[in-house]
Amino acid sequence: MLFDATQAKRRQGPRGSFDLPLLVALVGLACVGLVMITSSSIAVADSQHLGAFYFLKKHLLFLGLGLVLAGVAMRTELKVLEKNAFLLMMLAFILLLAVFLPVFGMRLNGARRWLNLMVTSFQPVEAVKLILVIYIASYLVRHRESVETRFLGLLKPIMVAGIIVLLLLAQPDFGSATLVIGVTIAMVWLGGARPIFLFGMGLPLMPLLAIAATSESYRVKRLTSFMDPWKDPFNDGFQLTQSLMAIGRGEWTGVGLGSSVLKLSYLPEAHTDFIFAVISEELGLAGILFVMSLFALTVGRGLYIGLKGVELGQRFAGYVAFGISLMVGLQTMVSIGVNLGALPTKGLTLPLISYGGSSMVLTCAMAGVLLRATYEINRAMDARQMATRMPAASVPDANAAVATAAAREREAVSA
Repeated sequence: MLFDATQAKRRQGPRGSFDLPLLVALVGLACVGLVMITSSSIAVADSQHLGAFYFLKKHLLFLGLGLVLAGVAMRTELKVLEKNAFLLMMLAFILLLAVFLPVFGMRLNGARRWLNLMVTSFQPVEAVKLILVIYIASYLVRHRESVETRFLGLLKPIMVAGIIVLLLLAQPDFGSATLVIGVTIAMVWLGGARPIFLFGMGLPLMPLLAIAATSESYRVKRLTSFMDPWKDPFNDGFQLTQSLMAIGRGEWTGVGLGSSVLKLSYLPEAHTDFIFAVISEELGLAGILFVMSLFALTVGRGLYIGLKGVELGQRFAGYVAFGISLMVGLQTMVSIGVNLGALPTKGLTLPLISYGGSSMVLTCAMAGVLLRATYEINRAMDARQMATRMPAASVPDANAAVATAAAREREAVSA
């Protein structure tokens, strides 16, 4: 009977599975976001006479749309994204340029970062983050030897990232530009590029970044005010001082869910960029550690699965897992760092927790692609285990299983 079951499984072929710890962490973060947006947005909605649950209703709509996209991504073979990586990058450039067109672009708070979709607005950079990861992963697979051995092998992905950065700085969006640079360098390094090549290419860019950071007066104020926000607590340092007071009030276990004082029109952007401060005030250090542990599990499992993918020959899936994990991890670090006063103020949301339509929808889609990568990597792992555990009497079947698994890997690499 056992032999028959083994034969049946062999005939069915290798099966994939989504990474359960990663899925639990992602769902946990979305649930925390749902609770905290409910708590932090009521006062904001009331102050704008929109109804107490206005932002919650919109958040549920965006979350539902994001879950639909995540479901589609989880059922889409990664080779489809790999084949269309160049077209997706062209779409990314079009989206970033469209924000400057008077008909489509929207100017809010002095920045052109949104597209007018009539019924809602859309921030293209959220889609560009995912597209960039897909493009670089595809490039690293197609030009593996060149990336590992030649300085010029790094030129194309760095140039693509550089064009994106220039378009983001023109909006301006310095926070997302910094994130793009960090993820690009990290992915190329994980793809096998020599550190000396990266250093040689990055050294000339440092003065340009310094000029960009100090070219506008508001950026200079952000760089200086976060060092001593109490010097001007009612002007340049207002957001950060309110955030620090909220975090300080939370102490060990918080003041209680829904009992935050600073969210009552004192802390600007309490339900978006500074939602971490509200979590700190209401749930205390215990809540902070819980949220950070969910992010750590998400990023850690993503990097681990990515490493397994590279080892199994599923390089595109592995690099995609690397890129998405790094994107989520670095954005989380920046968002928390801003709330804690460790970094200058940036307009970056806390992934899966902060309110924001474009951010929520595309982060869910990103999570779906990451889960799909874990599925395909686990499928390859199952194929290898089936090939190595077959009895000697089934050598032809074993050879067929190995050949099938190898063919799938070659198809994924050459696609």
